[in-house]
Amino acid sequence: MRAGEETYGMYDRTTGEAGTDTEQGGRGVQGVRGGPDTPFGAPDVLVSAEGLPRWLDPVVRFAQAARPRQLNAFLPPSDGGGRQAAVLILFGEGRAGPELLLMERAGSLRSHAGQPAFPGGALDPGDGDPATTGPLRAALREAQEETGLDPAGVQLFGTLPRLYIPVSGFVVAPVLGWWREPTPVGAVDPAETARVFTVPVADLTDPANRGTAVHPRGHLGPAFTVEGALVWGFTAGVIDRLLHFAGWERPWDQDRRLPLDWHA
Repeated sequence: MRAGEETYGMYDRTTGEAGTDTEQGGRGVQGVRGGPDTPFGAPDVLVSAEGLPRWLDPVVRFAQAARPRQLNAFLPPSDGGGRQAAVLILFGEGRAGPELLLMERAGSLRSHAGQPAFPGGALDPGDGDPATTGPLRAALREAQEETGLDPAGVQLFGTLPRLYIPVSGFVVAPVLGWWREPTPVGAVDPAETARVFTVPVADLTDPANRGTAVHPRGHLGPAFTVEGALVWGFTAGVIDRLLHFAGWERPWDQDRRLPLDWHA
């Protein structure tokens, strides 16, 4: 699932308000929130904030209190429709400090070629209930299939409100994880994925690496120039909101324009 990566106008940078807990999209995946240690009916699915590094505290607090419109101007369909999907937002700690795991789509693909993204994809029937544990399993499964990471080394610690992408009809559950025991990663299928890489959070917050992406259709959205890649669209929007609400954002020039052919 990469459809919707070129969607803009999803994120409200001004109010951080909106909505009630009864809005469709809810606070994360329905039925998944709980206390700091919450089992979800199966031994292989656990969401726990116990033992996380202290620098993740702001992310945990935001995940516990986030409202849908703080991330997305569009709410999932009230009838429960939409194509259910999940992405894994995996935080680790590398030589340069806190970092995020991303992947870059193969340049030969017809859709979103060369575009960086979080690991993730559509839910399979075997993932379970889309309203509870399905997104958790899907996020881990897709990350393993795409990057080769070992899910056993990932500690899930929360979810963000589901994001609706009208252009593709996807209802995406962002699943938050801590890479407690890192394992080697790389492109499992080169025909689909060009590379798998990590980005230091310090690089994402560096104003020199930030700008506003300009789509050929005229749409605008946050963007990051990191690790030789332009991160834009859905992925950049989620990162932008995480940095903002975690209190990690630094002032940056929103008038700096970055066309999608920024290397040209």
